[in-house]
Amino acid sequence: MLKIKDLNVYYGAIHALKNINMEVDEGEIVTLIGANGAGKTSTLRAISGLVKVNSGEINFEGNALNLMPNYKIPHLGLSHVPEGRRIFCNLTVMENLELGAYIRKDKKGIQKDYDNVFDKFPRLKERTKQMAGTLSGGEQQMLAMGRALMIKPKILLLDEPSMGLAPLVVKDIFSIIKDINEAGTTILLVEQNARMALSIADKAYVIETGNITMEGDARELLNSDSIRKAYLGE
Repeated sequence: MLKIKDLNVYYGAIHALKNINMEVDEGEIVTLIGANGAGKTSTLRAISGLVKVNSGEINFEGNALNLMPNYKIPHLGLSHVPEGRRIFCNLTVMENLELGAYIRKDKKGIQKDYDNVFDKFPRLKERTKQMAGTLSGGEQQMLAMGRALMIKPKILLLDEPSMGLAPLVVKDIFSIIKDINEAGTTILLVEQNARMALSIADKAYVIETGNITMEGDARELLNSDSIRKAYLGE
Protein backbone atom coordinates (compact mmCIF):
# COMPACT_ATOMS: atom_id res chain seq x y z
CA MET A 1 0.00 0.00 0.00
CA LEU A 2 2.72 2.46 1.05
CA LYS A 3 6.32 1.80 0.08
CA ILE A 4 9.29 4.04 0.87
CA LYS A 5 12.53 3.33 -0.95
CA ASP A 6 15.97 4.89 -0.31
CA LEU A 7 14.44 8.09 1.08
CA ASN A 8 16.81 10.97 1.83
CA VAL A 9 15.84 14.30 3.36
CA TYR A 10 18.15 17.20 4.19
CA TYR A 11 17.55 20.33 6.24
CA GLY A 12 20.32 22.52 4.85
CA ALA A 13 23.54 20.66 5.62
CA ILE A 14 21.83 18.28 8.06
CA HIS A 15 21.12 14.83 6.63
CA ALA A 16 17.87 14.08 8.49
CA LEU A 17 16.76 10.85 6.77
CA LYS A 18 19.33 8.46 5.35
CA ASN A 19 18.21 5.90 2.78
CA ILE A 20 15.00 5.04 4.63
CA ASN A 21 13.19 1.90 3.46
CA MET A 22 9.75 1.06 4.86
CA GLU A 23 6.57 -0.74 3.84
CA VAL A 24 3.03 -0.49 5.17
CA ASP A 25 0.58 -3.14 3.96
CA GLU A 26 -3.15 -2.58 3.77
CA GLY A 27 -4.94 -3.21 7.06
CA GLU A 28 -1.83 -2.99 9.24
CA ILE A 29 -0.82 -0.82 12.14
CA VAL A 30 2.85 -0.04 11.58
CA THR A 31 4.77 1.94 14.17
CA LEU A 32 7.97 3.93 13.86
CA ILE A 33 9.74 4.37 17.20
CA GLY A 34 12.87 6.25 18.19
CA ALA A 35 14.27 8.99 20.38
CA ASN A 36 13.63 12.71 19.96
CA GLY A 37 15.30 14.00 16.81
CA ALA A 38 15.73 10.54 15.30
CA GLY A 39 13.70 11.37 12.17
CA LYS A 40 10.23 10.06 12.99
CA THR A 41 8.33 13.28 12.30
CA SER A 42 10.46 14.02 9.23
CA THR A 43 9.43 10.66 7.78
CA LEU A 44 5.72 11.46 8.13
CA ARG A 45 6.20 14.98 6.82
CA ALA A 46 8.03 13.62 3.78
CA ILE A 47 5.15 11.23 3.06
CA SER A 48 2.64 14.10 3.29
CA GLY A 49 4.74 16.37 1.11
CA LEU A 50 5.41 18.85 3.92
CA VAL A 51 9.19 18.56 3.54
CA LYS A 52 11.19 18.26 0.36
CA VAL A 53 12.45 14.81 -0.59
CA ASN A 54 16.02 15.09 -1.86
CA SER A 55 16.14 11.56 -3.29
CA GLY A 56 14.30 8.27 -3.11
CA GLU A 57 10.71 7.21 -3.70
CA ILE A 58 7.45 7.33 -1.73
CA ASN A 59 4.82 5.22 -3.45
CA PHE A 60 1.20 5.03 -2.29
CA GLU A 61 -1.04 2.66 -4.25
CA GLY A 62 0.95 3.27 -7.43
CA ASN A 63 1.22 7.05 -6.95
CA ALA A 64 4.64 8.66 -6.52
CA LEU A 65 3.88 11.04 -3.65
CA ASN A 66 7.31 12.69 -3.83
CA LEU A 67 6.50 13.86 -7.37
CA MET A 68 3.04 15.25 -6.55
CA PRO A 69 1.97 18.67 -5.24
CA ASN A 70 1.20 18.12 -1.55
CA TYR A 71 -2.34 19.53 -1.80
CA LYS A 72 -3.30 16.59 -4.03
CA ILE A 73 -2.14 13.92 -1.57
CA PRO A 74 -5.27 13.94 0.66
CA HIS A 75 -7.38 13.23 -2.44
CA LEU A 76 -5.66 9.83 -2.67
CA GLY A 77 -6.93 8.84 0.78
CA LEU A 78 -3.99 9.80 2.98
CA SER A 79 -4.60 11.80 6.15
CA HIS A 80 -2.05 13.16 8.64
CA VAL A 81 -2.54 14.03 12.32
CA PRO A 82 0.52 16.20 13.02
CA GLU A 83 2.61 16.39 16.16
CA GLY A 84 1.13 18.95 18.53
CA ARG A 85 -2.36 18.38 17.08
CA ARG A 86 -2.48 21.66 15.06
CA ILE A 87 -6.21 22.15 15.39
CA PHE A 88 -7.77 25.50 14.44
CA CYS A 89 -8.05 27.00 17.93
CA ASN A 90 -10.14 30.00 16.88
CA LEU A 91 -12.80 27.81 15.25
CA THR A 92 -15.43 25.61 16.88
CA VAL A 93 -15.17 21.84 17.17
CA MET A 94 -17.73 21.45 14.38
CA GLU A 95 -15.94 23.91 12.10
CA ASN A 96 -12.71 21.93 12.55
CA LEU A 97 -14.51 18.74 11.52
CA GLU A 98 -16.10 20.49 8.54
CA LEU A 99 -12.65 21.56 7.34
CA GLY A 100 -11.56 17.92 7.57
CA ALA A 101 -14.19 17.09 4.95
CA TYR A 102 -13.26 19.97 2.61
CA ILE A 103 -12.31 17.73 -0.34
CA ARG A 104 -15.54 15.71 -0.22
CA LYS A 105 -18.81 16.33 -2.08
CA ASP A 106 -20.91 13.40 -0.80
CA LYS A 107 -23.22 15.11 1.69
CA LYS A 108 -24.84 11.91 2.96
CA GLY A 109 -21.45 10.26 3.42
CA ILE A 110 -20.11 13.32 5.24
CA GLN A 111 -23.05 13.30 7.66
CA LYS A 112 -22.54 9.59 8.30
CA ASP A 113 -18.88 10.23 9.08
CA TYR A 114 -19.73 13.05 11.49
CA ASP A 115 -21.85 10.46 13.32
CA ASN A 116 -18.97 7.96 13.21
CA VAL A 117 -16.58 10.53 14.68
CA PHE A 118 -19.05 11.37 17.45
CA ASP A 119 -19.47 7.64 18.18
CA LYS A 120 -15.72 7.31 18.63
CA PHE A 121 -15.32 10.61 20.48
CA PRO A 122 -18.54 11.30 22.45
CA ARG A 123 -16.95 14.27 24.21
CA LEU A 124 -16.68 16.08 20.89
CA LYS A 125 -20.43 15.72 20.32
CA GLU A 126 -21.03 17.50 23.62
CA ARG A 127 -18.76 20.36 22.53
CA THR A 128 -19.62 20.97 18.86
CA LYS A 129 -20.10 24.73 19.41
CA GLN A 130 -17.15 25.14 21.77
CA MET A 131 -14.01 26.93 20.56
CA ALA A 132 -11.41 24.27 19.88
CA GLY A 133 -8.68 26.19 21.71
CA THR A 134 -10.59 25.85 24.99
CA LEU A 135 -10.61 22.02 24.91
CA SER A 136 -8.36 19.94 27.15
CA GLY A 137 -5.24 18.37 25.64
CA GLY A 138 -6.93 15.00 25.32
CA GLU A 139 -9.99 16.50 23.69
CA GLN A 140 -7.81 18.43 21.24
CA GLN A 141 -6.08 15.17 20.27
CA MET A 142 -9.48 13.56 19.74
CA LEU A 143 -10.52 16.52 17.57
CA ALA A 144 -7.33 16.30 15.49
CA MET A 145 -7.98 12.60 14.90
CA GLY A 146 -11.66 13.20 14.16
CA ARG A 147 -10.80 15.94 11.67
CA ALA A 148 -8.35 13.59 9.91
CA LEU A 149 -10.99 10.84 9.74
CA MET A 150 -13.38 13.20 7.94
CA ILE A 151 -11.23 12.87 4.81
CA LYS A 152 -12.27 9.19 4.90
CA PRO A 153 -8.65 8.06 4.67
CA LYS A 154 -7.35 4.73 3.47
CA ILE A 155 -4.25 5.36 5.59
CA LEU A 156 -3.91 7.55 8.67
CA LEU A 157 -0.55 8.99 9.73
CA LEU A 158 -0.43 9.67 13.47
CA ASP A 159 2.43 11.70 14.92
CA GLU A 160 2.89 11.37 18.71
CA PRO A 161 -0.80 11.05 19.64
CA SER A 162 0.05 10.45 23.33
CA MET A 163 2.26 13.53 23.73
CA GLY A 164 1.49 15.50 26.89
CA LEU A 165 -1.56 13.43 27.83
CA ALA A 166 -2.45 11.80 31.15
CA PRO A 167 -2.01 7.99 31.28
CA LEU A 168 -5.76 7.29 31.35
CA VAL A 169 -6.32 9.50 28.31
CA VAL A 170 -3.42 7.79 26.51
CA LYS A 171 -5.10 4.43 27.15
CA ASP A 172 -8.33 5.76 25.60
CA ILE A 173 -6.51 7.18 22.57
CA PHE A 174 -4.73 3.90 21.84
CA SER A 175 -7.98 1.97 22.21
CA ILE A 176 -9.56 4.27 19.64
CA ILE A 177 -6.56 3.82 17.30
CA LYS A 178 -7.18 0.06 17.41
CA ASP A 179 -10.89 0.61 16.71
CA ILE A 180 -10.09 2.84 13.71
CA ASN A 181 -7.80 0.15 12.33
CA GLU A 182 -10.31 -2.63 12.90
CA ALA A 183 -12.90 -0.57 11.00
CA GLY A 184 -10.65 -0.75 7.93
CA THR A 185 -8.16 2.14 8.08
CA THR A 186 -4.45 1.38 7.77
CA ILE A 187 -2.30 3.25 10.29
CA LEU A 188 1.29 4.47 10.37
CA LEU A 189 2.00 5.50 13.95
CA VAL A 190 4.94 7.57 15.17
CA GLU A 191 5.18 7.37 18.93
CA GLN A 192 7.66 7.90 21.78
CA ASN A 193 5.63 5.67 24.08
CA ALA A 194 7.27 2.59 22.60
CA ARG A 195 5.54 0.11 24.89
CA MET A 196 2.05 1.29 23.93
CA ALA A 197 2.92 1.55 20.24
CA LEU A 198 4.46 -1.93 20.05
CA SER A 199 1.57 -3.43 21.99
CA ILE A 200 -0.99 -2.49 19.30
CA ALA A 201 1.15 -2.60 16.13
CA ASP A 202 1.58 -5.44 13.66
CA LYS A 203 4.99 -4.32 12.45
CA ALA A 204 7.60 -1.91 13.77
CA TYR A 205 10.63 0.04 12.61
CA VAL A 206 13.27 1.58 14.87
CA ILE A 207 14.91 4.79 13.66
CA GLU A 208 18.12 6.24 15.09
CA THR A 209 19.76 9.44 13.79
CA GLY A 210 17.96 9.14 10.47
CA ASN A 211 18.68 5.44 9.91
CA ILE A 212 16.35 2.45 10.21
CA THR A 213 18.33 0.22 12.57
CA MET A 214 15.79 -2.52 13.26
CA GLU A 215 12.50 -3.79 11.87
CA GLY A 216 10.21 -6.73 12.43
CA ASP A 217 7.13 -8.08 14.13
CA ALA A 218 6.03 -5.58 16.79
CA ARG A 219 5.49 -8.19 19.52
CA GLU A 220 8.93 -9.67 18.90
CA LEU A 221 10.54 -6.24 19.17
CA LEU A 222 8.55 -5.59 22.37
CA ASN A 223 10.29 -8.63 23.86
CA SER A 224 13.73 -7.75 22.47
CA ASP A 225 16.36 -7.07 25.13
CA SER A 226 17.95 -4.23 23.13
CA ILE A 227 14.57 -2.51 22.62
CA ARG A 228 13.68 -2.94 26.28
CA LYS A 229 16.95 -1.33 27.37
CA ALA A 230 16.88 1.50 24.82
CA TYR A 231 13.17 2.44 24.77
CA LEU A 232 11.32 0.76 27.62
CA GLY A 233 13.57 1.77 30.49
CA GLU A 234 14.37 -1.82 31.47
